[in-house]
This record gives sequence, structure tokens and C-alpha cells, in this order.
Amino acid sequence: MRIVGGRHRGRRLQAPPGEAVRPTSDRAREALFNILSHGNFAANGSPFAGQKVLDAFAGTGAFGLEALSRGADEAAFIEDNRDALAALRRNIATLDEDEQAHVVRGDATKPPRAPFECAVAFLDPPYGSGLAGPALIALAASHWLTQRALAVVETAAGEAFDPPAGFVLVDARVYGAARLVFLRRAPAADGEKP
Repeated sequence: MRIVGGRHRGRRLQAPPGEAVRPTSDRAREALFNILSHGNFAANGSPFAGQKVLDAFAGTGAFGLEALSRGADEAAFIEDNRDALAALRRNIATLDEDEQAHVVRGDATKPPRAPFECAVAFLDPPYGSGLAGPALIALAASHWLTQRALAVVETAAGEAFDPPAGFVLVDARVYGAARLVFLRRAPAADGEKP
């Protein structure tokens, strides 16, 4: 597994042993970042350049580290698996991204209050877990997401997923065993708290 673009292109990432983490394939990650960089999401060439991003259910940190490689200012990583956290921290150190990376040990469905709001969020929960929707709601409530944040959720290709309240489906693409679902956080209605 490698970083597929940006200043760290070609650098290897470590994954923990066993099956606790299922890293997204390089092919699917490259397709995702091509869509983000060259599709309708690309304002001024990239939706994450100069932005803060979130990698929830981070595992190896591949999504957040890829975003940092491509110009994100900072990335927050939420992970609760001890082995995955060790691999994530090694990957951050290997890429010398300690200053821009913020690791939070915890459950993305019960996150602590955010240190900053993120314009782009990547969520890659275990396939079939049903955790993406509850995590999006919890992350929004804990101020991890800006009002118009873009959220990319990875599910199994055949897995059912309906956007939770407060999020609008923008696009979905299938790459092998993975489906990438693109959501936009809907602006709060008048009188509602953001």
C-alpha cells in the first residue's frame, strides 16, 4: 500500500497484522482522489488544498495522509483499534507529518468535541457494520464538520447505505469490492443550531 499522489507519492504505508483493518486498495483511493481533484468537487483544483480533513475509522490513515500529501493543511485521525493506532502513528512519523496530523483514540460514533472543523471527511467503517450514518450524525454534532463539508463514505459494493438526516447524496461509484458514497452536509434550516 502506497501514497498515490502529491509530495509523498510512492511512499509506503504500513498496515497492522491480522484482519482488524481492511485498507482501501490503492486503485480505489487513486480513483477517489482523482474524482475529488478533477471532478465537480474541485474548487481551485482541489477540495482539500489548504483545508482541514478528517479520517474517521482511520486504520492506517491512508485517506488523511493522502490528503496531506496533496495539500491539506491538517488532518485529524479517529481510530480505536490499538494495532491500527500503532500503524497509523508509524505512518505519520515515516511521512514526517507529525505537525499536521492529530490522532484521536476513540470511537467515531461517540467522538469528543472537535479541536477544529473539517471541510472534507473520509469514513471507512468496517463493511456491514452500519456505523457510517451514526458516525456522521455524531461528528456533525461534535463540530468536526463544517456546514457544507464533503463526506466520503466507503461501504461494500452491495451494502445498503442511506444518507442520515442533515446529509445529501451527491454521487456514488463502485470500484471492485468497494463503493464510494459522496455526501454533502446540508446547511442547517433557519432557527436550528448548526
